[in-house]
Amino acid sequence: MRKKAIVVGSGIAGLASAIRLANKGYEVAVFEANNYPGGKLTYVQLGNYRFDAGPSLFTMPHFVDELFQISNKKPSDYFTYSKCDITCNYFYEDGTSLSLYSDRAELLKEVKSKLNIDTKPLEKHLKRSQFIYDATHKAFLEQSLHITKNYFSKAIAKCIAAIPWLNLFTTMHKANEKALNHPKLVQLFDRYATYNGSNPYQAPGILNIIPHLEFEIGSFFPKKGMQSITLSLVDLAKELGVQFYFEQKVDEILVENKQVKGVKIGNETHFADVVVCNSDIKPAYQFLLKTEKKPIKTLQQEPSSSALIFYWGIKQSFPQLDLHNIFFSEDYKEEFDTLFQQKNVSSDPTVYINITSKKLPSDAPENSENWFVMINVPSNSGQNWDEIRTTARKNILSKLSRILKTDIEALIEEEDYLDPIRIESKTSSHAGALYGASSNDRMAAFFRHPNFSSVKGLYFAGGSVHPGGGIPLCLLSAKIVGELVD
Repeated sequence: MRKKAIVVGSGIAGLASAIRLANKGYEVAVFEANNYPGGKLTYVQLGNYRFDAGPSLFTMPHFVDELFQISNKKPSDYFTYSKCDITCNYFYEDGTSLSLYSDRAELLKEVKSKLNIDTKPLEKHLKRSQFIYDATHKAFLEQSLHITKNYFSKAIAKCIAAIPWLNLFTTMHKANEKALNHPKLVQLFDRYATYNGSNPYQAPGILNIIPHLEFEIGSFFPKKGMQSITLSLVDLAKELGVQFYFEQKVDEILVENKQVKGVKIGNETHFADVVVCNSDIKPAYQFLLKTEKKPIKTLQQEPSSSALIFYWGIKQSFPQLDLHNIFFSEDYKEEFDTLFQQKNVSSDPTVYINITSKKLPSDAPENSENWFVMINVPSNSGQNWDEIRTTARKNILSKLSRILKTDIEALIEEEDYLDPIRIESKTSSHAGALYGASSNDRMAAFFRHPNFSSVKGLYFAGGSVHPGGGIPLCLLSAKIVGELVD
């Protein structure tokens, strides 16, 4: 008789966990509270405009391909993507703009041309980012940090030998400031702390691993939009026999004598040998594991930042805006401090404005664009979000209209928004924090909840547990779970 596995939640890590367990011979059922799969990786339809609702950056696509490969399927039969020639366009207050090319020679040429500086420090910094990745990814991203035997591996030995060069004992900002020879580049590289909801003025310099993922490995775009990642994995899971149950909110994960027994939904009990919890770790212990001992240090970690997102259907085309576009503000240190002191957003609430415009023919009418407009905001701690949203919208429109020399508000044909309250409501992310805990401490990685628990048969996958948030790390959390289950 086949063993049974239940996955609580169908976020990207939940889907990947289901696929991996199905490949191990388990009979897998996925229970999802929403009426759609994907968690944050879903879409919004407003009139004739379609928007990818959540993640707008796609790196390390091989982790998605791997799920098809282990299932003996050809990835391109389900899911196709292309590498972006330009990873991002950057716009500064003084009128400077930079296009960050994926080609190294083009990138250096652009920086030299626009900033009139020697590009050797930038080359060296990018090589340092690659060095950090090569030295640490097998030790800290691709295996559990919470199993003693893993510390006696070649990967850990390699990492220990590299410690003097990993920027562990300085902040990300100080490392960037020391390495780079232009304040605009410092600001640009500081931004990568936000990829896991952290503050570059507090987070350790080892987070400079992140630029390598975007610059060297590359950023990519799925040919049918970000939601196609979710849909392709759902299709694969179904072919493997995974059963999906939507609008089925799990009320409790059942545990007996430190052994998982299944889940409870309303008055119904569903038994299983293995349960993978893809819920945010804080509400998981608060609502699903009420009788289990709570990991106090983990639950008390500083939350990551959240986001305020506007979905705007724009009835005009902007050729100067490619897929990803960042509009920087000037005093970003003060704004990062505001983010992580849980204050209301300041009068100019933009550490940066992130505009993603997909430009797929099916996403907007002809000569129009679908704008995903995001700024960083604190997680919810009782702020007046209606007031913040109104102020932020006004300031964002003012800034974009000034830089793009166009009245943007007059072009908005369709509109909706996400704020921390709505994010929590739709995804059960505690206080709307996008990545669970921030990494504003050099030991933060070790304090993230492990992918297993003291309860036999209970595992955790997703952005709020090891190794962290974002599509690649969520997929790695599922891979770790798959390796731990047996």
